[in-house]
Amino acid sequence: MSNLLHSEITGTILECFFKVYNTLGSGFLEKVYERALLIELQSVGLNCSAQFPIKVYYDQEEVGEYYADIIVEDKVIIELKAAEGIREEHECQLINYLKATDIEVGLLLNFGKKPQYKRKIFSNSRN
Repeated sequence: MSNLLHSEITGTILECFFKVYNTLGSGFLEKVYERALLIELQSVGLNCSAQFPIKVYYDQEEVGEYYADIIVEDKVIIELKAAEGIREEHECQLINYLKATDIEVGLLLNFGKKPQYKRKIFSNSRN
């Protein structure tokens, strides 16, 4: 993972994810995992924002606003799920968050029966 963009940050995030998962297990609502992960990320010294607003534009007009679950160090978007498994629409949601921001790296973390994660990259030409 060392050659990947922001690999040190994403590696730390994944360590925190597995620690929270191993402590809480599955079955809680996403909000519980969000709060627990935020505590864990901050405890290891990462700067985080929860429910970060993301504005969506079309032809320079604002057409919507979404909220990313957690933004870490202004470099990684975390989208949390508590689902049976990661689905294509979950991945599309994360890619859309990346498209709407200058952030290029996203992690989709699923607190389902088995812990799952996906790392997504979107290089935005606006940078």
